[in-house]
Amino acid sequence: MPPLPHIGDLAVPVPPPNRQRQRIAELLRGVSIELSSHEHGSEQLCRGFLAPGTPVYVNFAPDDSYHAVVETAARLKRAGFCPVPHVAARYLTGPTQLDDFLARSVGAGVDRVLVIAGDLDRPAGPFHSSLELIETGLLRKHGIGTVGVAGYPEGHPKIATATLDAALAAKLRLLQGDGIAPYVVTQFCFDATPIISWLARMRAAGNRVPVRVGLAGPASIATLAKFAMRCGIGNSLLALVSGQTSIARLLVESGPEKVIHALAATDPADVDIAGLHLFTFGGVARTGKWLRAFGDDGRVRVEGGTA
Repeated sequence: MPPLPHIGDLAVPVPPPNRQRQRIAELLRGVSIELSSHEHGSEQLCRGFLAPGTPVYVNFAPDDSYHAVVETAARLKRAGFCPVPHVAARYLTGPTQLDDFLARSVGAGVDRVLVIAGDLDRPAGPFHSSLELIETGLLRKHGIGTVGVAGYPEGHPKIATATLDAALAAKLRLLQGDGIAPYVVTQFCFDATPIISWLARMRAAGNRVPVRVGLAGPASIATLAKFAMRCGIGNSLLALVSGQTSIARLLVESGPEKVIHALAATDPADVDIAGLHLFTFGGVARTGKWLRAFGDDGRVRVEGGTA
């Protein structure tokens, strides 16, 4: 294999065959990204590589307040993007706080959210799961018309696969029953195989909602491994660090090119993907640089997609 060309400090894969290249362009046109409320000024960085209307997700970490999440969403809205706050069930003290969070979000121009459980072992209030949060009916009350929920192609370290599948199906049914359009955003993976298998199992179960495939944006292998361990990602992490036997190699930056190529090589009828979702891990500018470099001969225009 010939050496990879470089743009700045990023290695850019040799362009794939035409059909696959076209599929990559389609996947990137539906891209969304995720950032933290701690990244002040990120909305201005996003203007350098995302088109107006692009969904930008605002992570809700255990040490965040929902007020900070709403403030970030408001800045993104003013910058011309579609803000999508995370609503983490286990971080909220109860329905009253959830009601206020959603009211403030809608007031900031939010019309869609991503509902997650959150990874606190001891919930701050009565919500133990995202399903319990949906059951309050507060999403419907505040007119949130589109709601994302999490998918786990590699499973969850604390929840059985059958339980995850049943919970996902229940959330989708409940949202649809409330007149809300649901979709799924998957946890990031470093290998396409579990993503493809999970999609096939989901579609076979009759779930035809849009799916955004989560991928790790460019970062050092050490950083990616740290977040993967925190999120309980197993087998594909082994694929990522395989052969990285020195500290120097662990500091080398890695991007999701290999996974995207594998997804693009599949038949779109078999692997039905609404778009890609990039976790930036605090590197919004780095992700933007990578997006500008990667794609159809490094010239893919990233346009705003819908969930």
